[in-house]
Amino acid sequence: MVFRTFLLKYGEIGIKGKNRGQFEDALAAQVRHALEKVEGDFEVTKEQGRIYVNVLGEDDSFDADEVTAALQKVFGLVGICQVLKAPVADPEQIAEDAIRYISKTYGLTPAGAEESTAMEASAGQEVLTFKVHTRRANKQYPMNSMEVDALVGEQLLAAYPGKMKVDVHQPDIMVYIEIREEVFIYSKIVPGPGGMPVGTNGRAQLLLSGGIDSPVAGWMIAKRGVALDATYFHAPPYTSERAKQKVVDLAKLVAQYAGPIRLHVVNFTDIQLAIYDRCPHDELTIIMRRYMMKIAEQFAAKDGSMGLITGESIGQVASQTIQSLVCTDDAASMPVFRPLIGFDKQDIIDLSLKIGTYDTSIQPFEDCCTIFVAKHPVTKPRLDIIKRSEEKLKDIIEALVEKAVEEAETIRIS
Repeated sequence: MVFRTFLLKYGEIGIKGKNRGQFEDALAAQVRHALEKVEGDFEVTKEQGRIYVNVLGEDDSFDADEVTAALQKVFGLVGICQVLKAPVADPEQIAEDAIRYISKTYGLTPAGAEESTAMEASAGQEVLTFKVHTRRANKQYPMNSMEVDALVGEQLLAAYPGKMKVDVHQPDIMVYIEIREEVFIYSKIVPGPGGMPVGTNGRAQLLLSGGIDSPVAGWMIAKRGVALDATYFHAPPYTSERAKQKVVDLAKLVAQYAGPIRLHVVNFTDIQLAIYDRCPHDELTIIMRRYMMKIAEQFAAKDGSMGLITGESIGQVASQTIQSLVCTDDAASMPVFRPLIGFDKQDIIDLSLKIGTYDTSIQPFEDCCTIFVAKHPVTKPRLDIIKRSEEKLKDIIEALVEKAVEEAETIRIS
């Protein structure tokens, strides 16, 4: 027996009122995009506050785990359920379908089948507790939800004597029944990532480094429905091609959730050397980050982005004190989003492990920020002093920035 339908549950979209349909359509489009990489022929439909994925054709070789794994990367989904779908029928037939579902899903053999319950009991099979929860969206159905619960529960007890018992408070198994235009029976709900469908809340430009923080920051903003592009600052020969590849790999991991990303790779070496030669060394990081913001903002404007994203957290390093962030933000005219601003480092590491970026982030290939760091960076910079230091660059910096932008490489990450 193969269940060929997946019921997809969404969360926040349900409170969007008259605009809900637009968000549902966007979510369905993201589901279709996620399934393009999965072997099989799938139909995505939207009905009465639910989104369904139906496996088309008669081939049963599709991999349900692969389908579920792909859907777990779709922002907007809170639950993924492989269901038994059947035509609306009398309650006795619904009970029979529920028994079929439980047998397949939990490996139980109903009474009267070839393998006796006595043999299973002698093998020490644990007694499972269950609860039936029916949702009757089809109000024309002759029995109400509580009546269906009682009948199906009675039939399950009869089918699995000594194997199952009712517990309405903390059951091992929840048996969900939805009576709509068709009947859907399911139990296991695989959690989705939550959030909003990507693309429903505009676009932003991520300053992506090879560290732990920035990929997590991008993931968090994408979770709120924001499409991403990214800018990476490369400093050859001080940073290697392997460092660049590491960032490309991180962008690919984020793109599994966020969708296609344009990654702009900027050669930052000449700008860094100019800052190093002409500006106070304790201000190096602040001034470099100010020019990174200015350059990323140019790509953001070209890409249609409405803000910048960074992975900064207050006080994590010298360039992330409040005074430093004030100096950095002054260089940008766009809003700067910092979703990790109040996170401890361990919080960020835990999230990077969850989304699969941690192992790539810790590869030992340094980025330009770590290569040109000062031994004793200023922790409480003053904006007027930083701007005064930047005056030493005024005869060359505009040309260097223009050259860096014009010669940047754009990599399309799918």
